[in-house]
Amino acid sequence: MSRYTVVGGGAIGGTLAAHLHRAGHDVQVVDADTAHVAAIRSGGLRVRHPDGSETVADVVARTPDEDAPGDLGAVLLAVKSQATAAALDLIAPRLRPDGWVVSLQNGLNEDRIAERIGPGRTVAAFVNLFADVESPGVIRDGGRGALVVGETDGRPSARVDTLVADLQAWGPARADGNVTGYLWSKLGFGALLTATALADAPMAELIDRHRALMHRLAGEVLAVAVARGVRPEPFDGWDPGPYLPGGSGADAATDRLVAWLATMPKDRSGIWRDIAVRRRPVESFHHFRPVLAAAAERCLPVPALTALLERLADVENGRVPMSESHLVALAGARA
Repeated sequence: MSRYTVVGGGAIGGTLAAHLHRAGHDVQVVDADTAHVAAIRSGGLRVRHPDGSETVADVVARTPDEDAPGDLGAVLLAVKSQATAAALDLIAPRLRPDGWVVSLQNGLNEDRIAERIGPGRTVAAFVNLFADVESPGVIRDGGRGALVVGETDGRPSARVDTLVADLQAWGPARADGNVTGYLWSKLGFGALLTATALADAPMAELIDRHRALMHRLAGEVLAVAVARGVRPEPFDGWDPGPYLPGGSGADAATDRLVAWLATMPKDRSGIWRDIAVRRRPVESFHHFRPVLAAAAERCLPVPALTALLERLADVENGRVPMSESHLVALAGARA
């Protein structure tokens, strides 16, 4: 059995930690939320599934302020993007020479991790897991999605194969040499989900009603990816191909995406939940910062994405309420 330290026991980290523990692996969770850690210690880490069943894992849980774990081998990093630097402050001095960190985060974090601990100790991953922290110690599983792991240079490796085999305890994880293509593809998809956080309505319905805007957002992000030499990959109900420069069939692809999203138990994005329920800063600005930087370097216009992030900041800070009118205004803005 493998030994894993999961840094960030929320929706992604907590879900994977619970399944790995239930499969017999040695798992410890480090999380900054003291209430979450206390609940895990008293009642276990609970994952509630769409069918009404519940997985309970008696994992070891601690906060970063407590005696920090030493001699770290395999670390699953699942904190919000904006917390990456603080998490690495904990991990870096305790990571064994042969230890490594896999980024199970949204956004493009691998370069930042590699700068701190070295590229040879950094593993890339893409995860499209639908879950939310429902209450301290309790995670609501919103259904399985794609999970892809690979070395940052695309080569096969034993550690990736072991991790993928262990993650079968959760679902259909697999190895791939183009994790970067999945991460950029998800940024295109994520632009759509970010837009839906401007209104209090199901994601599928908003994407369906505001197709022209959604196509523009995806197209802008994916055009930057292509300009950087990235090959975006399809996953779950999302196919980036029709939204790429020169692509066709965006409406048919959106039909498939909307139909797939409508089957998900979780009908609103984590971004929406951070604003409306948890009242905490969203990570979208961190996700799209490298997209905006790469667009500026290549003189590629991204007006829809820029306007979206400006609106999101207003909604997040309470300057304006959530409303579908934001999507209407964005759609009518000059391209």
